[in-house]
Amino acid sequence: MILFRSLKSRNFKLFFYGQSISLIGTWMQKTVVSWLVYQLTGSALLLGVVGFVSLIPSLVLSPYAGSLVDRHDRYKILVITQVVSMLQAGALAGMIFFGYNNILLIIILSLIQGIINAFDVTCRQSLMVEMVNDKEDLPNAIALNSTMTNFARIAGPAVAGIILSTFGTDVCFIGNFLSYIPVLICLFMMKLHTPVIKRPLKSIWEELNEGFKYVSGDKELSSIIIVLAITSLFVIPFNTLMPIFAKDLFDGDAKTFSWFESAAGLGSIISAVYLAYLKNNSTLTKLIIIAGGIFGTSLLFLAYAPALPMALVFMTFSGIGMMGQTSAINTYIQTHAIPEMRGRAISYYVMAYQGMIPVGSLLIGWLAHLIGPRPAVLVEGLIGLTATALFVYYRSRQAAVKTA
Repeated sequence: MILFRSLKSRNFKLFFYGQSISLIGTWMQKTVVSWLVYQLTGSALLLGVVGFVSLIPSLVLSPYAGSLVDRHDRYKILVITQVVSMLQAGALAGMIFFGYNNILLIIILSLIQGIINAFDVTCRQSLMVEMVNDKEDLPNAIALNSTMTNFARIAGPAVAGIILSTFGTDVCFIGNFLSYIPVLICLFMMKLHTPVIKRPLKSIWEELNEGFKYVSGDKELSSIIIVLAITSLFVIPFNTLMPIFAKDLFDGDAKTFSWFESAAGLGSIISAVYLAYLKNNSTLTKLIIIAGGIFGTSLLFLAYAPALPMALVFMTFSGIGMMGQTSAINTYIQTHAIPEMRGRAISYYVMAYQGMIPVGSLLIGWLAHLIGPRPAVLVEGLIGLTATALFVYYRSRQAAVKTA
């Protein structure tokens, strides 16, 4: 099948199967952490703090991670990050199992996971091209990876909702710890022929500077990264407020909150499957614009949805727009960046995507505290539409300059 054509590569198939299980555990833990924090504190601001510390390392460390990945064996780095992630998950599971529900410790462990992710995500994305035998299948592999991630985004919260109501939070955290076993087995079964890393003659700081010059010097590359940074800072963090929507606005419980996460995941899968079928990458810029419009518009309707079913429908459309935009940008960078700069180019993608979200989580938590959750989500939708409109204007100006 065209949809699964990249799975004919043995290494990518192993990666895909292992990560499919592990990511369900990751999303299960993410859902439970958000619910537990709000249950313990009742604070929108602390929800923002947890989101901030779990992702802020991507803003600070991603450029360094990109240079490190370009200098060393990416496969070994990936194995190390997965092992350390498993240890972090085990520490969190042990803390909850023994009834030590300490909010400060949860924040510290979330920060540790954020540091690991800064290296792990950059490494996984840049290693993708080496897992696929036929380089023409790379866009399909990226789209399938997004599909896998967003299937986990549906399954993880759904499983978390069932386990939370039946067995409790500790079983969810233990489940995430155990989910790392399959991914490590699959990694050890791989037979990757990674390029021989030459001893670098330049310092890592010189390479950081080279990476910045390369990204900023490519106007098309830099413009889509700026759009992603704005979206990640001001629009994507709307997710931070979903426990409040579920619990306070729609009088729900943990299962209701899991529906919100699953609805966004369903929309993301729809978007990712569409991208997986694409054969021509020339439409990526158009997709970025259309998806940005869908994302911003869906948040405007979600903000004042009068009933839960309607809110879940708009949540699904937000997932379509968010994943369509971020995946199209990811695919564009991976297919346009030169090989020796790929790790560093991807690190700026990670910085603009995951690095900006934590700052946005704090901002949306603070804004919701001041004006309420519904107006805060409305503001984010308006910013998303404005950013998309400015991107369209910029691209049309660039096109006019080229043809002049």
